[in-house]
Amino acid sequence: MSHPSPQDQADVPDAPAPAPDGDTDTDIDTDGGAGDRGGLRERLVRTGVALVDAEGAQALTLRAIARRAGVSHGAPRRWFPTRLDLLSAIAREGFAELAARVAEADREADGAGAGPRDRIEAFARVYLGYAADRRGMYELMFRPDLPESGRPGPRGTSLPLFARLAALVAELRPGTDAVRAAGAFWANLHGLAQLRHGGCLALATGSDDPASLVRAALDAHLGPARPAP
Repeated sequence: MSHPSPQDQADVPDAPAPAPDGDTDTDIDTDGGAGDRGGLRERLVRTGVALVDAEGAQALTLRAIARRAGVSHGAPRRWFPTRLDLLSAIAREGFAELAARVAEADREADGAGAGPRDRIEAFARVYLGYAADRRGMYELMFRPDLPESGRPGPRGTSLPLFARLAALVAELRPGTDAVRAAGAFWANLHGLAQLRHGGCLALATGSDDPASLVRAALDAHLGPARPAP
């Protein structure tokens, strides 16, 4: 959910980077052949997603991804000149999946006629659920060197998620600084996710269920729930 910079561009380059010395076209994709360069890019990203789920973000090296994808160690550099370029592309997949889960929760809220506060609670449940279910991916998505690297990365994918949260805050509390309030609430969510991962939440509160803490954060940042008319 970090803010975009003018350097953000589409994550797909116009043309593949030149092959490193000694890396031939036959190394591009053992299934698709030398002409399947786009297929290699997608395969490397899919492989990275599977690897981070299986072994965590620390396992994501260019060599490990290439080996798991069945291509030469030099082949990934045709599309991803550095490790951070590939990690950014993998992190984008994580943000896209989280956005899809939030959209599904929104559709369910539409069917239930839910108000903005209930929708924000649903957003929080989805966010924290994703952080728990996809721990390795979540850690990758918020690596500090990705948004600071200046490379095409997850920023453009994450921004709509934050915009959705800010819009719900504006609907719940018209006239407030929705961006600032949404930022404070999101920081609370991120902190809850991190404390839960480390076991500190259960140690301090006796439970790793953050539902009551989410409601407390809502009360603190957006005011207590108003009684039904």
